[in-house]
Amino acid sequence: MESLYFEDFAQGQEFVTRSRTITEADVVAFAGLSGDFHPLHTDEEFAKKTMFGARIAHGLLGLSIASGLINQMGIGEKTVLAFLGLTWNFKGALKFGDTITVRQKVAEKRDTSKPDRGILRMAIEVINQRGEVVQEGEHTLMIKRRV
Repeated sequence: MESLYFEDFAQGQEFVTRSRTITEADVVAFAGLSGDFHPLHTDEEFAKKTMFGARIAHGLLGLSIASGLINQMGIGEKTVLAFLGLTWNFKGALKFGDTITVRQKVAEKRDTSKPDRGILRMAIEVINQRGEVVQEGEHTLMIKRRV
């Protein structure tokens, strides 16, 4: 998909990413990169005794993969000037073997004092293969205008 400018976005417009399966290799790599070796993610015997009954992926891994899936769409590749912030909620566990898709919707579009940019607030949902929203939140982005 081609990069979109501020003018190309409309309030309520939705975008859906391709899907991606969470693997054990993802969790192991993320633990190594982040230094988060909590046994809920890395120790099957420990995790069996938790409310999840098995190891689960790091919540932040889900957020990171969601960000990657959004970026792979290419709609902001040449036009996002800055990632300004986020709010995020972890609503369910990401299990090994879950396949997630990300749905994002333009929640707010506003002008700035600068004529070459605008601000988008995107509502994000991470949805598993069962149609459950496992993570959700908002990303705020500064986007180029065509000026």
